[in-house]
Amino acid sequence: MNKSAEYWKQWLRAAGVRAIKTVAQTAVATIGSSAALGDVHWGMVASAAALAGILSLLTSVAGLPEVSGTAAK
Repeated sequence: MNKSAEYWKQWLRAAGVRAIKTVAQTAVATIGSSAALGDVHWGMVASAAALAGILSLLTSVAGLPEVSGTAAK
């Protein structure tokens, strides 16, 4: 199953957009769960957001409906 370069460009863009959204959502949730902004542990926020981004990319390996040819059947 050899996919074209165009497919991979579309996949990388769609997976990247999903990962960036996931990172942002995780950062907002982590910051929001702190009692006060002065209590935010920025290392933990960055770590949790980075892990969420990596997990998002790994999940995208299963397929992305936004990319033609990967829609669930």
